[in-house]
Amino acid sequence: MLIVFIVLFHAFAAVFLYHANTTVAAQGVSIPLIRVPVKGGLTPHVFSSNVSLYNSQQFAYLAHINIGNQNFLVLLDTGSSDLWVVSSECSDQDCSTIAKYRPSPSLNLTDTVFALEYLLGSVSGRVGTETVTLGPFQIEPQVFALADKTMGLGLSGTGNSGILGLSFPLEASISATAGSTLLENILSPFEDSDKYFAFKLGRDQFTSSFTVGQVDSTYANSPSDFAFTPVYPAYGSTYDYWKLPITYFTINSTRFELSKSRVPHSPTPLAVLDTGTTLVLGPPDDVERFYQSVGGARKNGDGWQIRCDRGIIIGFALGQGDSLKEYVIDPSDIAWEEGGREGDWCYGGIQANDEVSSGDWLLGDTFLRNVYVIHHAGTSSGPPSVGLLGMTDATKALEDFRVLRGNDPTPPSHVITHPGFHMPALTAPTVCGISGVSGLLFGAIVTGVVFACQSGLAKRRATSNS
Repeated sequence: MLIVFIVLFHAFAAVFLYHANTTVAAQGVSIPLIRVPVKGGLTPHVFSSNVSLYNSQQFAYLAHINIGNQNFLVLLDTGSSDLWVVSSECSDQDCSTIAKYRPSPSLNLTDTVFALEYLLGSVSGRVGTETVTLGPFQIEPQVFALADKTMGLGLSGTGNSGILGLSFPLEASISATAGSTLLENILSPFEDSDKYFAFKLGRDQFTSSFTVGQVDSTYANSPSDFAFTPVYPAYGSTYDYWKLPITYFTINSTRFELSKSRVPHSPTPLAVLDTGTTLVLGPPDDVERFYQSVGGARKNGDGWQIRCDRGIIIGFALGQGDSLKEYVIDPSDIAWEEGGREGDWCYGGIQANDEVSSGDWLLGDTFLRNVYVIHHAGTSSGPPSVGLLGMTDATKALEDFRVLRGNDPTPPSHVITHPGFHMPALTAPTVCGISGVSGLLFGAIVTGVVFACQSGLAKRRATSNS
């Protein structure tokens, strides 16, 4: 099946090749995007320098790319900006079973060092230029990096040989003086109105979509169907990531306010859209309050878990002004069974991490599967923008969830609507402290509490003496 796919891919590319320096307006195209399982279960993946974090994932979204007449699978990553693939010089375990680039006659390899440090891994090598073909686009020459060493990126688990970054040049580790990013070159032939790419991440191997200069008619009729919001700049008129205002959540239609943004001068919290990360990641205090509000949740050493049958409808309010809209999340992306299951408990699709440095929230695949997204480059007529179109119907999603998972026996929980308040955990020391202050409570209750405290103290003494 994969061989047939590659043959068709080459046939398509041979007929419809655009060169980056063409002066003719390009036509919109569709580029196959495949969803592949991660071998070996849960694996920590980190795919971009400042925004990617611990990433439990069992699926990745990959595209075929040709570099120097050699075929590779690369991860589409809207959270980074560089194109790199592993080279034949890489002998690390991390790249032992994947396709590696071998120098071709069209390679121009420089002495410029390429190095990226990730939270849970790293990659290093050298910068060069090559003939690169993505779908119908052929760029000659295209700057990229050859990775001679990789560590902790789990490449063999997904089968991808590298990463195709689709974010802004400001965040590229390869200097702009070495050449334009692949995204810049791909979009250069298009008219200003069509300088965009769009994607829909599927829940199976057949429903993902990646297009350039056009929308997929399966999901939308035209860009006018989307709600567009200008990208929030890093500073001034310079942009680093595809980030938008995220004003609040809703939990079963009840508004859940978010903490103030850590980004200076931002009037609302900011969310970064990142296809290279599976989970939604946010400030620990907000995430803890979220799971307390949802109910049927617990925290262990791996993060938050939620009962697999906990059927709740979560909405994310993104945008500003007229573009402010709520996007519903499928309950299966909150009680995320693909991420791991322990008996009745599933891994939570929203997790805490306080190291998101480019914004406040990182919206990975557990959010992005619920929307169709356009990323429009900045032009002379306007700044870069993101268009969103909701794909999840709340009523149907909840019905389907209950058919698969069964009825939810957990009673409704009280939504803690505002930051700064948390329900305390009712541990034995907490109960003992409350009973000490409440000495005038009813005698029967006090007696029971004292008995519990004495039992707890006896256990602690026994432990300290052992």
